[in-house]
Amino acid sequence: MVETDFLKYTLPNGIRLIHKYADSPVGHLGILINTGSRDEEPDEHGLAHFIEHSVFKGTKNRKAFHILSRIEDVGGELNAYTTKEETTLYSTFLAEFYERTAELLSDILFNSTYPEKELKREKEVVLEEINSYKDSPSELIFDEFEELIFDGHPIARNILGNPVNLIAFNRESILRFIGNNYHTDQMVISSVGKIDFAALIKLTEKYFGQAETKLRQNGRIRFDNYIPGNLQVEKDTFQSHCMMGNLAFDVMHPKRITMVLLNNIIGGQAMNSRLNMALRERKGMAYNIESGYTAYTDTGLFNVYFGTDHENLEKAISLVLKEFKLLREKKLGVLQLSKAQKQLMGQIAISTENREDLMLTIGKSYLLFNKVDTVQTIFKKIEAITPLDLLEVANEVLDESQMSRLVYR
Repeated sequence: MVETDFLKYTLPNGIRLIHKYADSPVGHLGILINTGSRDEEPDEHGLAHFIEHSVFKGTKNRKAFHILSRIEDVGGELNAYTTKEETTLYSTFLAEFYERTAELLSDILFNSTYPEKELKREKEVVLEEINSYKDSPSELIFDEFEELIFDGHPIARNILGNPVNLIAFNRESILRFIGNNYHTDQMVISSVGKIDFAALIKLTEKYFGQAETKLRQNGRIRFDNYIPGNLQVEKDTFQSHCMMGNLAFDVMHPKRITMVLLNNIIGGQAMNSRLNMALRERKGMAYNIESGYTAYTDTGLFNVYFGTDHENLEKAISLVLKEFKLLREKKLGVLQLSKAQKQLMGQIAISTENREDLMLTIGKSYLLFNKVDTVQTIFKKIEAITPLDLLEVANEVLDESQMSRLVYR
């Protein structure tokens, strides 16, 4: 892909559009909003996610059934998700139905009525979602680890919320949150599909251009009060579950790409990651071990998760810390670094073949950076990383004295 592959346009109300033409019978269209669970007040905890569920429950023009049927009747899919910093509505469909999809996404976003009867029913659905997390320690531990790391800050709170707040939500609280947090200059329409860009601009002007201009005035509360924590929770589980990690770099930080590479080396998706080799392949101690790096607006988080038999827990932790120590003290050789770089570049290139993922990726990049790096630009940044760069980042992020740990035992 070259830079001209990404076509861009900004509506008068501030909503931005990015498009990549793809000669495919399938189109992908989404709207990304720079608002998530960290933008909630304490009594709104879980509201961003609840709104994501509730936008499908009726508009001024359609009942819930007609919303779902509008795309599914022609073989498409309608979906949404919420993160700590974003809310996204998106659809995959036959490209001939671009206008149908654009109109529906606009109707959902701007004309949802949030009928109380539907809200009551959807609360039960979200309660089941919350309870399913409580039944899954390997998922719950991720949320509780962030609560430990970001203690007391809005970003610490899990996305799903809690039953007490959930029951109290109503149409008024939803409309108030949207009014305070959905800003047109913080919205991006992202498209990958077989449609002429001029025609797509006309569709977005027709269905999204009428929205009132609302520019973000309120900023986010920065997180700057990290204190390493160590917590063990007794749970009736067959395995011990462990998470350990530290703060990392925010989304704008110049060391972010180096951190992405380091994370991939430590416990990325490949079977030959350092931790998968150390714990699973050599010792048979863990079925699932992974590391993750999440870059937020003003901070970042690196973490490692694994599950193991109770009697192997301390040994497994020691093996993880040993790998961290090696990365802090020993520079990668030229061949090792080259292999790691090629592995990450290959993973990125393969991911762009999934056009739905590509639509979401370019949309998020445009939302945050107001630009999209081409694959070639990303590759150059990865190839520019030196062994010393990795060593410096490893010493900053893998510092054992700054590590937090959460164990379910």
